[in-house]
Amino acid sequence: MLHPESELLPFTISPLPAGPWLVFAPHADDETFGMGGTLLKAREEGLDTHVVVVTDGALGGDADDLVDTRRQEIQKAGDLLGLSSLTFWDVPDREVAITNEQVEAALADIERLQARTVFFPAPLEIHPDHRATGHLVWQAIQMATDKGMEIDTIAYEIGVQNPINMCIDITAQEAAKAEVMDVYASQNSENNYPELVRALDKGRTFSLPPDVKFAEGFYRFSEQEKALVLPEVVNAIIARYLPLENNSVCRARRTT
Repeated sequence: MLHPESELLPFTISPLPAGPWLVFAPHADDETFGMGGTLLKAREEGLDTHVVVVTDGALGGDADDLVDTRRQEIQKAGDLLGLSSLTFWDVPDREVAITNEQVEAALADIERLQARTVFFPAPLEIHPDHRATGHLVWQAIQMATDKGMEIDTIAYEIGVQNPINMCIDITAQEAAKAEVMDVYASQNSENNYPELVRALDKGRTFSLPPDVKFAEGFYRFSEQEKALVLPEVVNAIIARYLPLENNSVCRARRTT
């Protein structure tokens, strides 16, 4: 037996989680490509939203002044998104590591901003900086939880679909999100990212009501999941897509 699709995908849209929000973006643009519509919706609802840009983005193009260019782009994008603050770690591009130093930096930002909801890249993203950011933020959230902070822990998609259990309807924000994506000219010259992101947002409406034309997908972790190390959680999530243990064919193969 297999789980029905209703246990693998959300069939209804979710309200926005409580603020303040803290979004960890491995590179300048990930916050917009991944959850720009949701950030615009948060602006409309008056939520405080903060973004940490983890890397300097130096390898995302050929311009001599790429680091400065990307910083200027996200500052403009941040104004359009209504961000309350931007923080830059300037870790060298493609060198994000799960170190005590970077975990402590994430913890310091979570505590400084008193974040009620923390977003980080979903664990099955492709880029290593995306995945590393997710792992180090996960550890920081666990440390903050041990100190008594209550944090809504949510992973967001950037470049590929991941397992999700939460969708935000961004139909009304899609046009404004497109305008913010256009700010990232240094990246859009490398690939047609806005078109690809729009396709991802459209694809996320697969299980939603027909009036939802665009959506962004997220995975909201339970309290039980947050007590585990992230690889254990990922394995448990993937296992939901596999045959259940009472499947007689699976048992037969294991015993032959």
